[in-house]
Amino acid sequence: MRNHHLSVFAGCLLLSACASLVRTEYTPPVMDLPANWQNADVAIAGHVEDAWWQAFQDPRLDDYVALALARNTDLASAAVSLRRARLNAGLADDALRPQPGASAGQSVSRNLDGGGISRSYSATVTLSWEADFWGKLASARDAAEWEARASAEDLENTRLTLIGDTARAYWQLGYLNQRVVLSAQSVGYLETTRDLAQRRHAAGAVSRLDLLQAEQSLATQLASHAQLLQQREEARTSFRLLFSGALPAALEEPQVLPESDLPTLPAELPASLLQRRPDLRAAELRLRGTLASGDETRLSYYPGFSLTGSLGSSSDRLRDVLSNPVGALAGELTLPFLRVREMQLKTDVARADYELAELAFRKSLYAALGDVENALSARSQYVLSHRLLARSLVLAREVERISELRYRAGAIEMQDWLDAQEKRRSAEVSLAENRFNLLDAQLTLNLALGGAAR
Repeated sequence: MRNHHLSVFAGCLLLSACASLVRTEYTPPVMDLPANWQNADVAIAGHVEDAWWQAFQDPRLDDYVALALARNTDLASAAVSLRRARLNAGLADDALRPQPGASAGQSVSRNLDGGGISRSYSATVTLSWEADFWGKLASARDAAEWEARASAEDLENTRLTLIGDTARAYWQLGYLNQRVVLSAQSVGYLETTRDLAQRRHAAGAVSRLDLLQAEQSLATQLASHAQLLQQREEARTSFRLLFSGALPAALEEPQVLPESDLPTLPAELPASLLQRRPDLRAAELRLRGTLASGDETRLSYYPGFSLTGSLGSSSDRLRDVLSNPVGALAGELTLPFLRVREMQLKTDVARADYELAELAFRKSLYAALGDVENALSARSQYVLSHRLLARSLVLAREVERISELRYRAGAIEMQDWLDAQEKRRSAEVSLAENRFNLLDAQLTLNLALGGAAR
């Protein structure tokens, strides 16, 4: 009998070695990728730092990023999801090992004719093992492990996204604070203009039309200022939400956009930098997990064999229960492949799931290529626009200065001066907006390249 049992176990191990023969080998999708980017000439010597946000040379931004990484609830949730995925992978791996079990029982009986009471005790220890002949359980374990690895990349992607959201919200708040100051200055200028129009109208130097134009311009600017104040309040609320709580008093919000130089980039940006993106790495890992899940589905219809060994005893005396054990070995053979139509349909569904996952991965990768290309192009255009807008502001201020002198001298109408003021305000706003867009384009480029936020 012992030799028979050894033969059974040896046969199971031999069949388990065949599992690798029926599992699908993963082949990475063939992608048509460029070696470099069309707009890569905008970059100069340098390299992408791991702590890439520090390249913006703003210590206050660094402090806000550190606080967000420590307190954000989305990041904490991603960490819990990773731990859960790793626990599931451990469960899938445990299914490949023999599973122990134990039970104990007691029964009491009494004859109906008034006889004495009889007690019986029992104890059983079992060890069961599902022989993974074809690799079904191994495929399930692989799928769980790929998902756990993908969840780790999800955590990295959440961290990367959080850093990007923090920087963008930080700059938006600085931009709006700057806009509010410019708007308040415009209100002051228009109040002065209105007061001057009132005095000149009272003196009969100008018509009532000039006074009405000045008051109308002031009312329009006050309405615009109120809208800016509301936008800033909403931006403050969104910014605070990133930190899942009140901000420390020592951290002051930015009042203007930073004027430091943009971070430098390599002279050439190879497309292989996309391998740093955690969302793309997660997508490929899940693609491999889908392949393993498909193998699990397909192999679940192969014949299965499970073994259960038990060691137990029963006695009417508690001390004798374990002194006279009886061993047993049982085997069970399942033949799920007899459900031919179900097997074929579920296998086809699993294959379709893999094809969909592969197409989604391709789409994500090509979209990432587009993100980088667009960010490089935007960065280049905003750099060019910045120089032009800065020159435009210098000219607008000079036009406004001359217009004021000519108006006070009576050479032009008040509307001409008001128009010059409006053009100067527009030039200031355009330059601030360009600076924000330039920072945002640089941020988008870092995020598109993976950011290396580790």
